[in-house]
Amino acid sequence: MLDWNDLKYFVAVARHGSTLAAGRALGVDQSTVQRRLTALERHIGRALVQRHTSGYRLTDFGTEMLQAAQQVEHAAVAFEQALAESRRNAAGVIRLTCPEPLVNRLTKSGLLDRFHAQHPTLHVEFVMSDKYIDLRTGEADVALRSGDTDDGVLVGRKVGDSLWAVYASKDYVARHGMPSSVEELGGHPLAGFEESMSAHRASQWLREVAPDAAIVARSGSVLGLLLSAKAGVGIAPLPTALGDSEPELVRVLGPIAALSRDWRLLAMPEIRKTARVSAFFDFMVSEIEALKPIITG
Repeated sequence: MLDWNDLKYFVAVARHGSTLAAGRALGVDQSTVQRRLTALERHIGRALVQRHTSGYRLTDFGTEMLQAAQQVEHAAVAFEQALAESRRNAAGVIRLTCPEPLVNRLTKSGLLDRFHAQHPTLHVEFVMSDKYIDLRTGEADVALRSGDTDDGVLVGRKVGDSLWAVYASKDYVARHGMPSSVEELGGHPLAGFEESMSAHRASQWLREVAPDAAIVARSGSVLGLLLSAKAGVGIAPLPTALGDSEPELVRVLGPIAALSRDWRLLAMPEIRKTARVSAFFDFMVSEIEALKPIITG
């Protein structure tokens, strides 16, 4: 009988063009991919790929079969997501994704303690990331995020304002002074996001207002920007909730209107309707006044 699991190796090779890249994507070694692909072809009795020095190319038959194999892959992923969702429902787990700095503020505020007290069978787990976690993949159930989040798929509501300003350490200001306007930012060393965060509004704003400035420190997280500013290596844009809470930092500009966005609580429509996520949404909305200073400062 056909081993359906072998199809994922075929799809991975078609997608990535080599057994080495396919192995990396699947988390297995190259020889495993080669062996499983060969076993699949032997079972079928026809070649799916052609081996070339530059990589692998699909045969005409492989091209013909790829779409059907991808449908099996999509069905398997959907099954895994449904299984994970069923387990989380049974365990009462709500996976909340939000920026890492927010976790400490939420935890210390007592907000989640009150939620757990009201719903003792439910439990919030954090999925921390400054990048947007795709809720469609099932990696998280609910997102608390700011920025441009109107993608036409997620549902939710605004729960506060995301304000950003520009900060420097007191030591930096004593040694170098501080800009009196946005136009003077280019004359100071800056801390910014690395290339993987180039689409972040703070990255875009710095490129617009200070295109020739020296970026002396790059990070993939807001906490990295915070630490760079505290170290005095340069000036950095930061959320006011984070920057204003640091006694070592001075707000030198802002809030910056161009960086202001809404904080939203978001979920996929079908997940939003589940009892556990509905309970979390209802609680957070009822606690908006307590939530606002946590996320805005």
